Amino acid sequence: MRRDRVTFAMMIGIPIMQMVVFGFAINSDPKHLPTVIVAADHTSYSRSIVSAMQNSGYFQIVKTVASEAEADLLIEEGEAQFVVTIPEGFSRRLVRGEQPALLLTADATDPSATSNALAAFRIFTETALSRDLDGPLRYLRRSGPPLNVVVHARFNPEGIMQYNIVPGLMGVVLTMTLVIITALAITRERERGTMENLLSTPVRPMEVMLGKIVPYIIVGYLQMSVILLAARYLFHVPIMGNLLLLLLVSLPFITANLGVGLTFSTLARNQLQAVQMAFFFFLPSILLSGFMFPFRGMPPWAQRVGEVLPLTHYLRIVRGIILKGNTLPQIFPNLWPIGVFLLVALTVGLTRYHRTLD
Repeated sequence: MRRDRVTFAMMIGIPIMQMVVFGFAINSDPKHLPTVIVAADHTSYSRSIVSAMQNSGYFQIVKTVASEAEADLLIEEGEAQFVVTIPEGFSRRLVRGEQPALLLTADATDPSATSNALAAFRIFTETALSRDLDGPLRYLRRSGPPLNVVVHARFNPEGIMQYNIVPGLMGVVLTMTLVIITALAITRERERGTMENLLSTPVRPMEVMLGKIVPYIIVGYLQMSVILLAARYLFHVPIMGNLLLLLLVSLPFITANLGVGLTFSTLARNQLQAVQMAFFFFLPSILLSGFMFPFRGMPPWAQRVGEVLPLTHYLRIVRGIILKGNTLPQIFPNLWPIGVFLLVALTVGLTRYHRTLD
């Protein structure tokens, strides 16, 4: 164990990382979810409702817009989790006892991220106007709820978890398999003694990396095809977007994972170390990307770590294209971080590669 320090470090580091992530970063009850207000009625009643939302802890008002079209765009781009629409004439209908409708639009692609907030919204709206409906208006509280909450769950109205999990599996499977496979590529040749034959040829480091990466890009697309077929015909996931766009934007993500695997293969001395390094990368990716737990439920430091990982952005791209029908301008904010990660991974891999066994 003293001679194999990398393996010993992994034996200590992986349990510590698991304790920190599961103990501090995992939260199944996310709060402070970004919320947009569309208010066509600016009165004390609407302000009381907004204040009650903020006091509940589940909603964080990030923006007030003038039109529902602008709010819908924020929902589609993932900038907002909820949109609360207070219609014109809301206060007038409220004091008349007509139980006006209050519309709450939710991005329901991840049911676990919105279920508790939706339940809390229905409860506190019944008491949010208790101070305003006093005196002559007290009778409005005796005949049931003073308003009618209408919930519009977009993209996944029935709250089916498979619609969220199955598209996300595409990124998880690609990360797990491609990083491990490529991490073993150069390490296996070094252990078997075939690296000498490769080093005796006049190939350049970039050519070696391309020779290791290109075949596995085809493997990655085969895996994507299998998952897409299973999502459509086995789990009946509705595919709303352009599959050709999904295949094109997946290339940087696939190449980035292959670059990480090749970098690990240049650092590891044997195949066991290569697999351990791949697992050390895969574990935070699956836990901090928003695949297993709501991303917005994690503390800020965990979200900053998750934003560095390419799987985080790829999950948003896949779910956006498949469930929301997003186009290239809408997914570009999550596409360029993957490109940056790709450049860094390939640069490190080229720097670590040596044309000699030493």
